[in-house]
Amino acid sequence: MKAFVTGVNGFTGSHLAKLLCDRGYKVKGLVRKSSNLSRLQNCDIELIYGDICDRDVLKKALEEVDLVFHLAAYVDLGLVDEAKMERVNVEGTRAILEVSKASGIAKMIYCSTIGVYGDTGGQIIDETFQRQQKDFSSAYDRTKYQAQQLVNEFYRQGLPVVSVMPAGILGPDDPHFGPIIKLFCLGKLKFWVGGDRVTGIVHVDDLADAMILAAEQSRSGEHYIISTGELKTRDMFALLGQKTGIATPKDLPEFIVRIIGNILEPIGRLFSWNPPIGKERVHYLYDRCVRIDGSKAREKLGWQPRSLAETLQDSIQSSVG
Repeated sequence: MKAFVTGVNGFTGSHLAKLLCDRGYKVKGLVRKSSNLSRLQNCDIELIYGDICDRDVLKKALEEVDLVFHLAAYVDLGLVDEAKMERVNVEGTRAILEVSKASGIAKMIYCSTIGVYGDTGGQIIDETFQRQQKDFSSAYDRTKYQAQQLVNEFYRQGLPVVSVMPAGILGPDDPHFGPIIKLFCLGKLKFWVGGDRVTGIVHVDDLADAMILAAEQSRSGEHYIISTGELKTRDMFALLGQKTGIATPKDLPEFIVRIIGNILEPIGRLFSWNPPIGKERVHYLYDRCVRIDGSKAREKLGWQPRSLAETLQDSIQSSVG
C-alpha cells in the first residue's frame, strides 16, 4: 500500500514514516524546500516539495495513494504568528481534506491533540466528552479545535477519516521536552515550574504504531485518545532520578513564576522574542488541566504501548547517548 504523510520531516512524522517503511508501505512525504530533512536520513521515502495549502501539489501527491496521514502543524505557545498558525493548522487541514475527498483515498488519519477537549477541570475524560470550555487558551488551542471541527464535518460528508488525540509526545529527538531531559541528565536542571501539573505522555513510536493500527483496523469517524498514562511533572522527574541518581529539581513557587511571566511577556513583545515563560505558558501550567483516559485504543485497536518508565528510560538514553 502507498501512504502519504504531511509534516513528514517533523518529530512525529519522521518516526511514522520509518515505521511505515519497516512495515512494507511505500511512503510519500510532504516537505517544504526550506525543510530540515536530517530526521529522514536512511529513510526510503519519496519527497514531495510544496506547501500544505497548495491543492495542485497535494492532488499530484495523492495519485495512487491509499492512506493519508495528516500531521503537518504549527505547534507553539506564547507569542506566536497567529496568522501563520491559522494558515497551517486550519487552512492546511482544509486543503488536505478537500483533496483527499476528491482523490477517493481509502482512509485518512488525522493527528489531532487531547487539547481539543479543552480544560476538563481535573475530570478524567474519554472520547465521548464534549468540550465545556467556551473560550480558548491559546492560538494553538483555537486552531487545532477548528481543524478538528473541519475533520468531523468532512467525515459527515463521506470522507473516511479517523482522528487520534495524542498526549504529550516523548522519545528520541523530542524537540520540546528532550532538551529539558538532557539538562536534567547533565545535572544542570536545578529548578522547575508547575511540578503538580498532571501530564499524559506517549512514546513517539507508540503514537506512530497507534496511527497505523487506526488506519488498518478502525472504522471511519472514530476518535482515539493516545496516552500511555498520566504523571505529575514532579513524579516524572522522580522516575528519571531513579534511573540516573539525579535529584528532582526544586519547584519554584507559583507566585514567582507568575511574576516572571508578567515581566518577560512585554519584553518578548518589544523584541519579537517568545520567552520560555509568559502568561500563556503560565496558564497552561497552573490554570488549565486536561485529564484523559486512553483505554479505548488498547481495547479497540489492540494497541500495546510501552510503560511510562520505559518511555522515560528511552528519553534518557536518547538525551545522553
